Amino acid sequence: MTPASHPAPDRYTVVLRPGPPGVQDAKGHDAVLRTARVTATGATGVSGYPCYEGEGVRAEIDPESRAVEAVTVDGEELPYGWIAQLTDDDPGRPRT
Repeated sequence: MTPASHPAPDRYTVVLRPGPPGVQDAKGHDAVLRTARVTATGATGVSGYPCYEGEGVRAEIDPESRAVEAVTVDGEELPYGWIAQLTDDDPGRPRT
Protein backbone atom coordinates (compact mmCIF):
# COMPACT_ATOMS: atom_id res chain seq x y z
CA MET A 1 0.00 0.00 0.00
CA THR A 2 1.35 3.45 -0.82
CA PRO A 3 1.68 6.16 1.85
CA ALA A 4 -1.28 8.11 0.45
CA SER A 5 -3.63 5.11 0.19
CA HIS A 6 -4.46 4.87 3.91
CA PRO A 7 -6.37 7.74 5.60
CA ALA A 8 -4.31 9.58 8.19
CA PRO A 9 -5.76 10.47 11.62
CA ASP A 10 -5.81 14.11 12.74
CA ARG A 11 -3.60 13.53 15.79
CA TYR A 12 -1.36 11.12 17.66
CA THR A 13 0.53 11.00 20.93
CA VAL A 14 4.25 10.43 20.37
CA VAL A 15 6.21 8.79 23.19
CA LEU A 16 9.98 9.20 23.35
CA ARG A 17 11.84 6.36 25.06
CA PRO A 18 15.49 5.68 25.93
CA GLY A 19 16.18 2.76 23.63
CA PRO A 20 14.27 -0.33 22.51
CA PRO A 21 10.81 -1.22 23.88
CA GLY A 22 10.98 -2.89 27.26
CA VAL A 23 13.59 -0.59 28.84
CA GLN A 24 12.32 0.07 32.35
CA ASP A 25 12.87 2.82 34.90
CA ALA A 26 13.91 2.23 38.53
CA LYS A 27 10.30 1.39 39.51
CA GLY A 28 9.94 -1.27 36.80
CA HIS A 29 7.74 0.84 34.52
CA ASP A 30 8.40 1.26 30.82
CA ALA A 31 10.72 4.26 30.69
CA VAL A 32 9.30 7.39 29.06
CA LEU A 33 11.47 10.46 28.54
CA ARG A 34 8.85 12.69 26.97
CA THR A 35 5.40 12.62 25.39
CA ALA A 36 3.92 15.04 22.89
CA ARG A 37 0.46 15.40 21.38
CA VAL A 38 0.95 16.10 17.67
CA THR A 39 -1.64 17.18 15.10
CA ALA A 40 -1.65 16.91 11.33
CA THR A 41 -0.10 19.84 9.47
CA GLY A 42 -1.58 18.95 6.09
CA ALA A 43 1.93 18.59 4.64
CA THR A 44 3.69 15.45 3.47
CA GLY A 45 7.23 14.85 4.66
CA VAL A 46 10.27 13.67 2.72
CA SER A 47 9.39 10.11 3.80
CA GLY A 48 6.12 10.41 1.86
CA TYR A 49 4.03 10.22 5.04
CA PRO A 50 1.89 12.91 6.69
CA CYS A 51 3.59 15.48 8.95
CA TYR A 52 2.45 16.13 12.50
CA GLU A 53 3.58 18.84 14.94
CA GLY A 54 3.00 19.74 18.56
CA GLU A 55 4.70 20.40 21.88
CA GLY A 56 8.13 20.78 20.28
CA VAL A 57 7.92 17.54 18.29
CA ARG A 58 7.66 17.24 14.51
CA ALA A 59 7.05 13.74 13.15
CA GLU A 60 6.27 11.96 9.91
CA ILE A 61 3.97 9.03 10.68
CA ASP A 62 2.90 6.06 8.55
CA PRO A 63 -0.85 5.81 9.29
CA GLU A 64 -1.00 2.14 8.25
CA SER A 65 1.85 0.72 10.33
CA ARG A 66 1.82 3.54 12.92
CA ALA A 67 5.60 3.80 12.57
CA VAL A 68 7.24 7.13 13.30
CA GLU A 69 9.33 7.51 10.14
CA ALA A 70 11.06 10.80 10.98
CA VAL A 71 11.11 12.93 14.11
CA THR A 72 12.72 16.07 15.52
CA VAL A 73 12.51 17.30 19.11
CA ASP A 74 12.76 21.04 19.74
CA GLY A 75 14.15 21.43 16.21
CA GLU A 76 16.92 18.86 16.73
CA GLU A 77 17.36 15.25 15.72
CA LEU A 78 16.28 12.69 18.27
CA PRO A 79 19.09 12.24 20.82
CA TYR A 80 21.27 9.17 20.32
CA GLY A 81 19.62 6.03 21.67
CA TRP A 82 16.12 7.50 21.94
CA ILE A 83 13.23 5.99 19.99
CA ALA A 84 9.84 7.44 19.05
CA GLN A 85 6.63 5.41 19.23
CA LEU A 86 2.90 6.06 19.32
CA THR A 87 0.79 5.30 22.38
CA ASP A 88 -1.43 2.21 22.23
CA ASP A 89 -4.47 4.09 23.55
CA ASP A 90 -4.31 6.76 20.85
CA PRO A 91 -7.59 7.64 19.08
CA GLY A 92 -5.70 7.42 15.78
CA ARG A 93 -5.16 3.71 16.36
CA PRO A 94 -7.14 1.55 13.93
CA ARG A 95 -9.92 -0.44 15.59
CA THR A 96 -9.73 -4.22 15.13
